[in-house]
Parts: sequence; structure tokens; C-alpha cells
Amino acid sequence: MGRSRTIRMKIIGLLLVPLTSMVVLWGVITAVTATESLDLRQYKTVWTNLRLPAYKLINEIQRERLVSARLLRHTADKAAVDTQRIRTDAAREAFRKLSNDSKDRSEEIRTQVDAVYTQLDRLDAIRGEIDADLSNRLHTVESYSAVVDTLFDLHKRVAIIDDIPIYEQSRVVIDMGYAKELLTREQAIALGPTTPAERRLFTQLAGNRRFLVDQALSELDSSLRDTQVSLIASPEYQRMRLMEDQVIAGAAPQGWLNTTEGLAKSFHEAQMQASTMLNARAAPVADQVLNRAFLLAGTGLALVVLSIAFSLRMGDRLSKELGSLRLAALEVAQERLPHVVAKLRKGEKVEMPELSVASTTVEIDDVGQAFSTVQQTAVEAAVGQAQLSEGVGHVFRNLARRSQALLHRQRIQLEDMQHRATDPEALDDLFRLDHLTTRMRRHAEGLIILSGATPGRGWSRPVPLLDVARAATAEVEDYRRVTVEPMSGKRLAGPVVADLIHLIAELIENATVYSPEQTPVIVRGEDAARGFVFEVEDRGNGMGPEEMDELNERLASPPEFDLADSERLGLFVVSRLAARHDIRVTLRGSPYGGTTAIVLIPEEHVADPEPEAPVQEPARPMRVVRSD
Repeated sequence: MGRSRTIRMKIIGLLLVPLTSMVVLWGVITAVTATESLDLRQYKTVWTNLRLPAYKLINEIQRERLVSARLLRHTADKAAVDTQRIRTDAAREAFRKLSNDSKDRSEEIRTQVDAVYTQLDRLDAIRGEIDADLSNRLHTVESYSAVVDTLFDLHKRVAIIDDIPIYEQSRVVIDMGYAKELLTREQAIALGPTTPAERRLFTQLAGNRRFLVDQALSELDSSLRDTQVSLIASPEYQRMRLMEDQVIAGAAPQGWLNTTEGLAKSFHEAQMQASTMLNARAAPVADQVLNRAFLLAGTGLALVVLSIAFSLRMGDRLSKELGSLRLAALEVAQERLPHVVAKLRKGEKVEMPELSVASTTVEIDDVGQAFSTVQQTAVEAAVGQAQLSEGVGHVFRNLARRSQALLHRQRIQLEDMQHRATDPEALDDLFRLDHLTTRMRRHAEGLIILSGATPGRGWSRPVPLLDVARAATAEVEDYRRVTVEPMSGKRLAGPVVADLIHLIAELIENATVYSPEQTPVIVRGEDAARGFVFEVEDRGNGMGPEEMDELNERLASPPEFDLADSERLGLFVVSRLAARHDIRVTLRGSPYGGTTAIVLIPEEHVADPEPEAPVQEPARPMRVVRSD
């Protein structure tokens, strides 16, 4: 993770967050307000390219539905139907051409326009069924009505606008247009005698239309309501309602077609007039919104500039004070504390002057005082830690030395008892006690190693590496599971023998503990280009990659001994012994699923095998030559 080069850059970065947020907020408010104005201005464009062509197409489909119903009742000829279909196709192509330019305005509108295209493609199938006499009157009316419904759904999607009054009035005008659509459906159904199914549908349409008209009239404002009210209050509309009741009762009223045709035309004209008035209202509202956007943008920009100037000035002052604090802290970290630690290691007394920072900011001055307290506490902690570490080391060393002396005396007594023992069972028990004593001696040596001292035992002459492996095996409790394979006759330098025996024994014991009792532990040794390699392999459950990497890191770089981490005592001992003689210990997975410990002994600790003593040949008997 990257960081700034200077405190000034960090403060600037800190200030950039609220300043950027303010600029973004200003931009969003300006953009939203400007977008609202643009949407209002686009209301007229959408009306021209989508809604007006859709209304024209709806009107032509309504006419085609009516003439198709008359054809099925044998009251219109095929020529009239073909003429109306041509007009419908022309309106359909005009709608497709204009809607393609506006359907990408939003994803929702694009989806609805595509749905309209799908329904318009069904017109040819509807006409084919009528021409083949495969469709009855009711099915024909419902098929055309499904196409018109998708066009009215498009109107509702397109009419959404940010200005609530215009949107509400636009929605009511669309409802009035749909009421006219329901009237034309009634008109197509009741051209003559009706079936029970047709009367049921007619009854539903009449009820829905009356409900829409009553609800819309109560929601329209006065300028749009007058035309609609005069139409609803006309004698023709009242006559049409009486005819609706007659159709519902099962009669076929006279003059139904002429009455509804005139009303449908009047409804259409009233709807177009109301839509045109709403379209004209959007432009002034857009201008007002745009003016408000300019005012908000100017005010917001001024506030942003003032905020940036003030923030930069305060940030510059704060950066100077923090810079002084930084220099003082660096002085403590790079000069004062290292100097104190060096003196503590020599056993000298130390004194730390207080840290002073010139600042007018209370918090920075408090931080300076806190740094002084921290450095004093750090010195006291370092002194205490040094004393504690030294004390723990002395305790480890003293306890281990005492244990070593007692264990040495115990081994001497056990050897004497073994020489005097005659009972095989008693001799076996004494041998197990001697083996246990050997293991206890290794643990005592481990404490000495952790204290930083060197164990007492050692060898002056090189020892064969095979004997080193066998000696390490003998110090393990479960030694019977360990198999030491034959290896070369290379020898190990005497000063390294004791430590290497201890190291290998720790690895072997770890392998026996973390593997099943019935599995063997193999110890093998081989020559290497840079020395000699021991391998200790178990067939246990192994360990995960993360745990193995962590242990290898500890073995490569011995950490400070942690009293709380007593479970890793053997690991600390191995790492200390390896670091003492530049031995590299590495853990890796075993082909048998367990773990293999690889111990690489540098070549300077390895000697060639001891040369064999020459064998002297027996002297040949001297032949005596006699001369006669």
C-alpha cells in the first residue's frame, strides 16, 4: 500500500476527500437540475416523435377494428376494409420511423416500444384470420384491443416527467383517451344483435368507461375540464348511455353506429386539444427550472471556491506544525532511542530529555508531550525487558546446570547397577531408566541453549555421521520406530557433534510424536555438493502449506524466545542450534503424506572417512641354497 512522501501531501489528500465530495455534490445538483430542465424541454420532442404518432395509429386501428366487425356482420364490403388497412399500414410505418429515433431515451421506454412492435406484427395474422373466416366478432375485437393496449402502455411510460402537476394532468388525459378506446370497443361489439358472451364483455367495457370518465373529470384542472364536461353533458352522450343500457338488456338500438361515431370523434378532438395544451405548459416550466439551476450552480461554485481556499490555508498551517512534530519524532526514533539502547546493552545509565514541539494547536502539543512520555516509558520498558531476559537466562542456565549434574550422577549410578545386575528383567528396567535419563539430559541442554549458553558435553575428535544419527536416535523415547539407513563414512567435526545430535534428536522426536505409532521414521544421510545432508522422514498427516511456510521461516531466521510459546520449545532449540553452526534446516512434504526435515551441514564441518590401517603381509620363509 503506497503512502504520501510528505505530511503536506497527506494533509492535502485528507482535505481532498471533503472538497472532492463537495465538488461532486455541486456537480450532481447542477446536473440533476439541468437534466430536469432538459427533460421538460424534451417533452415536446417526445410528444412529436412518440405520443402523437401513437395516437394517430390508435385512431386508425380503432377504425380498422370497426370496419372489420362490420365485415363480419356483412354490413361492409371488402373494399372498405382494404382501404382502411392501407391507412392503418401507413400510420404504422410512420410510427415505426419516428419511434426509432426516440426509443433509446431510456431502457424502460425501449422495452415498451419493442413490445408495441411485437403487437403490430400481429396485425397481418389478425387480418388473415378475418379473410379466411376463421375469427368471430368477439375474437376480432379482442385481438385488435390487445394491440391498442400496448400503445396506451407506451403513453403511460413516455408521459413520466419530473414536473408533478404536468405529469398528473397528462395521466388523466391518457385515461380519457383510454375511455374513448373503450367506447370504440363497445361500438364494434353492438353493431347488431349480440350474443351472451358479447353482452358480458360489453357490460364490462361500459362500466369501466363510465368509471374512468367520472374519475378523470374530478382530477382535471379547470382549463382542461371544460371541454370534457361539455362533451359529457351533451344530448348525444346521454342518448348513447341509454343505448348502452338497451344493449346490456339484449336489444339492438337504432342509430347506434351514428351516435357513437360522432362521440368518438368528439372525444378524440378533446383529447388532442388537452394534450397540446399540456405540451405547451412544459416549456415555461423548463425555463424556470433552468434559471434555478444556474442560480444553484453559481452559489454552489462560490461556496466550493471559498471552502477550497480556507481548507488549503488551514492545511498549510497544520502541515508546518506536523512537519515539526515529524522531525522531532524522527530524532527520537533514529538518534535518541538507538543511543539509549546501545548504552543499556553496555550497562550504562541513561537520561532522556523531554520532546518539545512549537505549536499553536493543542492536539499537536499534546502529541509532543505524549511522545516524551512514550520515549521515557520505552526506555523503562527496555531496561526492564533487558533485566527480565537476563534473569530468565540465568534461571534457565542455573536450573539446567543443576539438572545436568544430577543426571550425570544418576547415569553413573545406573551404569554401576547395570554391571551388577543379573536379573534380565531388572537389567531391562535399568536400561529404560538410563534411556529416560538421556532424554532428560537433552531437555536440560535445551534450556541451556535457550539461555544463550553452550552445553557442557563435547567431542574433541571427529565422529562418523552414522554414529551421530544413531546417538540422536538413542535419545528419543520411541526409538524402536526409527530406522537409520546406511550412509557414507564421512565424519563430523568434534565441536559440532553434541549440538547436531541434539538437533537431529529433536527432529526425530517431533516425527515420532506427530505420526501414527505403527508407522516408521526413516533417517538417511547422503553426501551433497556443499556438505552432508540428513533427512528425517515420517509418515504422519503432514501439515498445511501456510503452517509449513511459517515453520520454515522460523527455522531460517531464529526469533526471540517467547515464554508464552512453550509448545514450540523444540523448534526454538533447533533454530538456535542451526544458526550457531550455519546449518540449514528445511521442512517439506513427504511422498507418504507426512513431513520430511532436511538438515544441510556445511562442508567445513564434515571430514573424510578415517583411513583404514594398512594390513601387513606375513614374511616369506627365506630359501637356503646349498652348494655342493
